[in-house]
Amino acid sequence: MSDEIHEDELQALKHVETPAPSAAARRRALAAAMVAFDAEQQKSKTPAKGNGWAARLRSIVPQGNWIMDTRFTYGIGTAAVALLLLPLGYQLYTTTAVTPLSDLPALRPEAVRQAEPPAAPESGAEADFAVAAREESEAAPAPAAPMAAKQAGERLQRAAEAPVRAIPEAADGHDEMLAAESAAAGSADAVAVPVAAPAPQPMLAVPTEPTGDVFTRFDESPVQLVAEAPVSTFSVDVDTASYAYVRRSLHEGQLPAPEAVRIEELVNYFTYDYPQPTAAAVPFQPTMQVMPTPWNADTQLLQIGIKGYAPPVTEARPSNLVFLVDTSGSMDEPDKLPLLKRALGLLVGQLDADDTIAIVAYAGSAGVVLEPTAASDKTRILGALDNLWAGGSTAGAAGIELAYRLAAEQRVEGGINRVILATDGDFNVGIEDPEALESFIADKRDAGIFLSVLGFGQGNLGDDTMQALAQNGNGVAAYIDSFQEARKVLVEQVGGTLETIATDVKIQVEFNPAVVSEYRLVGYETRALNREDFNNDRVDAGDVGAGHTVTALYEIVPVGAAGGLIEPLRYETPAAALPTVGTTDEYGFLKLRYKLPGEEASRLIEAPITRDLAVESLAAAPADARWAAAVAAFGQKLKGSRYAGDLRWDEIRSLAQGARGADENGYRAEFIQLVDAAAALAPHR
Repeated sequence: MSDEIHEDELQALKHVETPAPSAAARRRALAAAMVAFDAEQQKSKTPAKGNGWAARLRSIVPQGNWIMDTRFTYGIGTAAVALLLLPLGYQLYTTTAVTPLSDLPALRPEAVRQAEPPAAPESGAEADFAVAAREESEAAPAPAAPMAAKQAGERLQRAAEAPVRAIPEAADGHDEMLAAESAAAGSADAVAVPVAAPAPQPMLAVPTEPTGDVFTRFDESPVQLVAEAPVSTFSVDVDTASYAYVRRSLHEGQLPAPEAVRIEELVNYFTYDYPQPTAAAVPFQPTMQVMPTPWNADTQLLQIGIKGYAPPVTEARPSNLVFLVDTSGSMDEPDKLPLLKRALGLLVGQLDADDTIAIVAYAGSAGVVLEPTAASDKTRILGALDNLWAGGSTAGAAGIELAYRLAAEQRVEGGINRVILATDGDFNVGIEDPEALESFIADKRDAGIFLSVLGFGQGNLGDDTMQALAQNGNGVAAYIDSFQEARKVLVEQVGGTLETIATDVKIQVEFNPAVVSEYRLVGYETRALNREDFNNDRVDAGDVGAGHTVTALYEIVPVGAAGGLIEPLRYETPAAALPTVGTTDEYGFLKLRYKLPGEEASRLIEAPITRDLAVESLAAAPADARWAAAVAAFGQKLKGSRYAGDLRWDEIRSLAQGARGADENGYRAEFIQLVDAAAALAPHR
């Protein structure tokens, strides 16, 4: 295209009458400008730089505030085209400044898609935009500029008003579908212009791409028929890693993977006002409640809660701690090693002069960063932490061996001897057999040195490994997603994190077939035990720290209720005809078995689950019971449980809001925000 033709076109366009401002005109003008710009780029055979036309379109339709973004790069070869489109740009500017975003369905942010125009000969409306001015200029002599201008304007107007095909939204967000549609159509009604769907589409209800994090897969606890399996046995769990991971995922606008949602860890993230035991020899006092199930009107919910004994400050035991810090290359991210160092610094501030700290780092090889040092020498300890840097592969096993050796050398008889592993869970060098590593940690546990695990970051989080190591090491597994979470775990709950007041804690419930026909344990899938494991003191189980609370929920179906899921057998004896043993005033019987630290033989606590524990309505239940039910309902709905019922997000929110209580630290208020986030991500779940 010659300079003379450009000049003629510019002169002709002086006589074009500017249309009256309107939303429709702006959309047409914007589409015309973008496709003409790209068409000229292709005609000059100069590779286009930067984003495609749809990305540029998105740049002037920002999320949130309506602010013009006029960042364009003008090259020598495209200067004439920029001048050619000046009237259209003026139109765009004047209409955008006064037209609200709500009036522009075709330009709403959720409707914008990235699509590069196909590398094919010009055709249809796109060609019309790109060559209209050139054709009219060549067809008319210079003296007829007003007529040429009028014809060029009409051509542009027809092309702008050409029907635009609505492109279906790709299920996985593949924008290539847009370009394919446009290339295949090749006609004036097939321009790949971003358009709005007839109605706004909900956000995707699954993560858009794999996170790289690894979790233990498990099936939900099934419904059990009391006549066939009246006894339920499980190990307690005070881990909270799942809640923190779920919170991070929702804050980042993604739903967590179903296996990342462990309902018992969501429920146990919160503290509950259960009775406080007064003696270390009997560290628990069970609390029980029966109430209607929020997600199923035909069933009831049995809540079992315990709170661990919290020794007074005068009974504090000296601590021998070894920080085992992962400094491999994968930890070189802001939410990993830098956050880790700040978190452990908080813990240092909680220790006394009688406590000692050592630091072992592991990467390509393991090494002692700090020999056992009195916790009162905080400057030296914090300096050693600050000097840690990430690099190399991960020799987790070698680091663990060295950390345990230091802990054994400084072992405090009658005190707290614990290794605290801080990692993203990426164990890829060293002992490759997970069972051998777990067995090593179990042996050290039996020798009185426990292990706790703090997980950091995303992308290669080995949650499955971390959970297994913590369970075998008689410690907790926590996920530190923020400085606030570090403060909760290592300051507010430091006693429960460091000091174990009971080991191998198991719960067994025997249901009365004359009162309960079916039951289901909510969560605890990875903690299930065989019935015979309850009385076997050689079977490892969960451990409870000082002041920790543990909550378990059973969904039960009363005899004669309509909520049963298991079809009765043709030849089975009806519950009403079964011989009654004991009393019909009991839903069942609770047994709790535990060991005191350092003891080999377990102790037993027993209590009946009586009918007088039941309330007729949720409103009559204690606030803590309603809160636990709301969190369990949230967890089931979030992971897509087949037992979640039809409870809506807003109903879960209302239930939680009504049971929020004092909430001094704001954790319950934060949970309500997570319900809102999940509702936005999966509104139809």
